[in-house]
Amino acid sequence: MAFHLPLKRIEPLTHDTYHLIFDRPDGFDYTPGQGVELHLLKEGWEDKGRPFTPVTLPDEPTLEFVIKSYPDHHGVTEQIGRMKPGDKVKITGPFGTISDKGPGVFIAGGAGITPMIAVLRKQLNDHGTLEGSTLVFANKTESDIIWREKFESMEGLKTAFVVDEAGASVPQRRLDREYLSQFVEPDSRCYLCGPPPLMKAVRTILDELGVKDTQIVEEAL
Repeated sequence: MAFHLPLKRIEPLTHDTYHLIFDRPDGFDYTPGQGVELHLLKEGWEDKGRPFTPVTLPDEPTLEFVIKSYPDHHGVTEQIGRMKPGDKVKITGPFGTISDKGPGVFIAGGAGITPMIAVLRKQLNDHGTLEGSTLVFANKTESDIIWREKFESMEGLKTAFVVDEAGASVPQRRLDREYLSQFVEPDSRCYLCGPPPLMKAVRTILDELGVKDTQIVEEAL
């Protein structure tokens, strides 16, 4: 089923990431972690749908997204960064394989954080704490870290931020075996989402660390 939604509000979160707020349409149900296909109802862009994940919970009155804009790509996300209240989109779905399977190690790269936001918010809403869960979040620069203060304030959640740049207040590290072994045990439940090269590399590391396939919650590549 398709829903046409006018943009209610748009707010910058970082230098290239935006928080989009819509009223949640009646009849649209989804599981936290699932995504939708979003089309801009703008001449020349209607057929260029892209997948994005709501960060709000299904019982909340709004449908909200955190979307990273890539101006150099001259594509949908560049146009999203230019949106104004009243602009309309079409969404279809939901779809996706990431859902709440309980506490675990949440490993995300860049914009792959958005399904994690939804699942972490659900767990916090359900249990009042994220005790037993760790977020490992990799970005290019410190200014790219989406929702940093919110993650750090989530009750019980341990956070580990790493970046590619030198001189940041967080470690300059890659998500290699040495680093991930600090957080991952063979019986850990691991949530994984990010750019395909990162996901493939981390998947290999998790296998080397003894994590079974059944313990990995990830979006299909």
